[in-house]
Amino acid sequence: MDYYNESVKMHRSHRGKLEISSKVPIRTTDDLSTAYTPGVAKPCIEIQKNPDEAYELTIKANTVAVVSDGSAVLGLGNIGGLAALPVMEGKAVLFKEFGDVDAFPICLSTQDPDEIVETVIRIAPTFGGINLEDISAPRCFEIERRIQEALDIPVFHDDQHGTAIVVSAAVINAYRLLKRRLKSIKAVVNGAGAAGAAIVKMLSALGLADIVICDSKGIISMDRFSELAEDKLNLLGITNKDNLSGGLAEAAVGRDLFIGVSAPKALTEEMIKTMAPDAVIFAMANPEPEIMPATAKDAGAKIVGTGRSDFPNQINNVLAFPGIFKGALKARASRITEEMKIAAAYALANLVKADELSENCVIPSAFHPNVAETVANAVADAWRASESAPCDTGIAEKSQSRDESGDEARSATDGSTNESDG
Repeated sequence: MDYYNESVKMHRSHRGKLEISSKVPIRTTDDLSTAYTPGVAKPCIEIQKNPDEAYELTIKANTVAVVSDGSAVLGLGNIGGLAALPVMEGKAVLFKEFGDVDAFPICLSTQDPDEIVETVIRIAPTFGGINLEDISAPRCFEIERRIQEALDIPVFHDDQHGTAIVVSAAVINAYRLLKRRLKSIKAVVNGAGAAGAAIVKMLSALGLADIVICDSKGIISMDRFSELAEDKLNLLGITNKDNLSGGLAEAAVGRDLFIGVSAPKALTEEMIKTMAPDAVIFAMANPEPEIMPATAKDAGAKIVGTGRSDFPNQINNVLAFPGIFKGALKARASRITEEMKIAAAYALANLVKADELSENCVIPSAFHPNVAETVANAVADAWRASESAPCDTGIAEKSQSRDESGDEARSATDGSTNESDG
């Protein structure tokens, strides 16, 4: 099937993928007077008296804005807000289909960080959460931080955190299968943009102590200190403890785990052959990965995953973001904490049961019936637990205990937990 041309046909025939539908009928004068004037004045007054009533009387409680400036769309690069609209519509469809969360695309005609921040802050009253999408690094880090500081609703840059959560779930299960503790794993991440930086931070939180990250110029190391931007300097604190230098070929030597969020064909068979035995390869460049799965297997890789649905172990953000927001909205969270992300990763991992875990199944399918609900319950529980201790402390210690006690982690985040409000 030619997905590219079929997609154009589908979009053209429907004029997009979204429409607005009413939750209430408007068939009589009474219906009209209740849904609109004069009756609607009373809900307005109730919200004016108590802003929290907006969560009971309007769409705010279950509605997310999908915001993009179109500066880093898929593998297409900077195509602008208007051209990004089909992707953002698609994101909204996935929110509804997989998490029953209402979402609306907001594509901007500016790529100025100040204007993006101001725009999102001004439209925020309508929404219970903000999903930032396809905004290029390093601008995305500042934009997310500033918006979250200004708002009391969750702000989540999915390219960073959604990717990191799903990758982490796959890593957890890969090393459960291989019976290796996460703290013993040596990892290399290729790609130091939004996704790569978030993956490194989350792997570190999971307990991995030996991580090397590469950008287009090679290993991020102290040797390059004077040329590194602030976002990459920040990575030096948690990566490259042996101060390796060189390119990806040098970084791959002796590594157990490769994670690619970079470019097609970046990883070669020769590089895999220099890695540790039973290497795990998650090559997620789209539409063509850093190395094709069959080639990676031929070179000696034990477990291989990509971002594609036509290969085993698809590492796709749709496993994370619907449940993340479903749980955050349910718990009325004011932000997405590190504890919530870690809980989501373990909840995802635990959906693959012990008798299902295999080299070709280290991550659940996007169509697994319990994904969003399981992630949502874990996220909501993590927020409620953190409300009494709002500072994000002890992440590494908690992750370490999970690493050393898989059974405890599995029971704590399994989809069958007796979550208090179902």
